[in-house]
Amino acid sequence: MKKKTVAVIGGGASGMMAAIAAASEGAHVILLEHKDRIGKKLLSTGNGRCNFTNICQEPICYRSDNPGFPWKVIEKFNSRDIVAFFLQLGVYSKNRNGCLYPNSDQASAVLDALRLELDRLDVELRTQVECREIRPGKNGFIIYTGKETVRTDRVILCTGSKAAPSTGSDGSGYDLAKKLGHRIVPVLPALVQLKCRGDFFKGLAGVRANGSVSVWSEGKCIAKDTGELQLTGYGISGIPVFQVSRYASRLLYEKKEVWAVLDFMPDFTGKQMEAFLRARAETRPEKPAGMFLIGIFHKKLSDLWIKLARIPREKRAGDLSEQEIGCLAELIKDFRVPVTGTNSFEQAQVCSGGVDTAEVDPDTMESLYVPGLHFAGEILDVDGMCGGYNLTFAWASGYIAGKSV
Repeated sequence: MKKKTVAVIGGGASGMMAAIAAASEGAHVILLEHKDRIGKKLLSTGNGRCNFTNICQEPICYRSDNPGFPWKVIEKFNSRDIVAFFLQLGVYSKNRNGCLYPNSDQASAVLDALRLELDRLDVELRTQVECREIRPGKNGFIIYTGKETVRTDRVILCTGSKAAPSTGSDGSGYDLAKKLGHRIVPVLPALVQLKCRGDFFKGLAGVRANGSVSVWSEGKCIAKDTGELQLTGYGISGIPVFQVSRYASRLLYEKKEVWAVLDFMPDFTGKQMEAFLRARAETRPEKPAGMFLIGIFHKKLSDLWIKLARIPREKRAGDLSEQEIGCLAELIKDFRVPVTGTNSFEQAQVCSGGVDTAEVDPDTMESLYVPGLHFAGEILDVDGMCGGYNLTFAWASGYIAGKSV
């Protein structure tokens, strides 16, 4: 019986997994990558250590306009399956608060293991090949590139998103999918820094503080997360900001007014904060207001809040009025800044949006419009939280697509 030929377009995480899964079922796999090497983006994940999955899995960890879709995929190839898969390839994992990394702490170890498996399975790797058109026919597909035409029985489109384009994710796959009749949910930066209005941000650049950030629009809290916040010359960053950024990005795209609310003492209620500051003033009433918050918060933040509360720096703590105490407590607990934008796709870790998952079968990752065309990874309208979730979806969707073809 003649081997089925499968073309996998895109040599990122989902593409490599799809190629391995298809080849392990006996297919002749051709892996097409437009960069000079595969897996370039994988090397930068987890700060170069590759947080390749997370043992804490819930549906809420994945976002999509079709919210039930991602979890149907994850259930078929979950984090335990991923750990077992990589263990077979020789990658032993270590656990950091649920985040799993290779024991060597090297993303290159994960990539090397995948490359070795591709070699073992005789996957045909063609780099620096730009796929310009996929044309379905009666007996499979013809892929037109700048160099050649590739004839294949099945196609798995794994070209990634627009995030980090220097690694190869340039969004070219969206046009290929669109020409084949698929709807593209607007593609926007996610897991990205937020730009905020405020002249004071330049003076806060480099400040880090534990706290929470929430995204608000039209009087409603849309998303919230807690952890280490990073203040920059243009706005806010840090993992909690990344976690809520996709919601801000979407609201801004819809031309809505967006606010970020920072809470620098999330364990305190507003009244508890006021009582804490009042007791602090009574303990050292002679302390000048300019030094009143030193020891709790970064000096740059303390100076800003005293200035915004219009409290003279030389005023004694014991002489602070109830109104001034209340104003400080509100600045600490409810620091509101307007969000004006996000950083670009170059700084984004992933994107929200992509191929509409309502047009894809989660059991096979096959197009509902074009038989034999499958999708995997970031090209789809699925984005995960920080912590290995986007790679988890890449492995799961790539595995299902590869096995299915």
